[in-house]
Amino acid sequence: MPDPISWSFALPWYMAALAGGYILGSIPFGVILTRIVGTPDIRTAGSGNIGATNVLRTGNRWLAAGTLLGDMLKGSLAVFIAQRWGPDITVIAAMGAFLGHLFPVWLNFKGGKGISTVIGILLVLYWPVCVFFCVVWLLAAIVTRYSSVASLSAVALTPLFLVAVDYGSYEALLWRMAEFRWQYVELMTFIAVMVFIRHGPNIVRLYQGVETKIGQKDNPPPPEHKKQ
Repeated sequence: MPDPISWSFALPWYMAALAGGYILGSIPFGVILTRIVGTPDIRTAGSGNIGATNVLRTGNRWLAAGTLLGDMLKGSLAVFIAQRWGPDITVIAAMGAFLGHLFPVWLNFKGGKGISTVIGILLVLYWPVCVFFCVVWLLAAIVTRYSSVASLSAVALTPLFLVAVDYGSYEALLWRMAEFRWQYVELMTFIAVMVFIRHGPNIVRLYQGVETKIGQKDNPPPPEHKKQ
């Protein structure tokens, strides 16, 4: 963050970045796409989640892919638009997009878990970190067959990876990071904490040995989802 900050000048910009990112992030592509093709509300299927993983449980891979791309796009677009105003605005807009997906105003603040949106954010923010995130997710998913474990592993290791790259050899990693900013570490740490909180029920099910594996049909969602 710049020092000193003129909060009277900066705060309206920060609030606008947060609000703009939030509005983009709160677009519920999983709900929109399932309605367009005429399938039941995704909140009444599988786990009741609006993300691509739950859409995949409907058996429609193309619909799941569309949801994944849509949720990625809103994160990427928020970062892309905000980048022209500097790293602080960019990070705040990215945070807004992530929170919008988790707590969309259009769905009574009951959203997804944010992993697709995080991928979209990282893709534009700094693509090598996006590659690392996706590789960790894929490896964990292949080994465990649990989407929740893959997501938790990726968000937990990404902040550590950012720190390691900052202090490591750029040449050894085959790319040069532009000007490294600690805001990225702060952003990914915040995201990691929120993802772990959102995965609380999954962590409990993992402990109990009843967590649903990738490709396996989930238990019916809680009654409140069916009433919506």
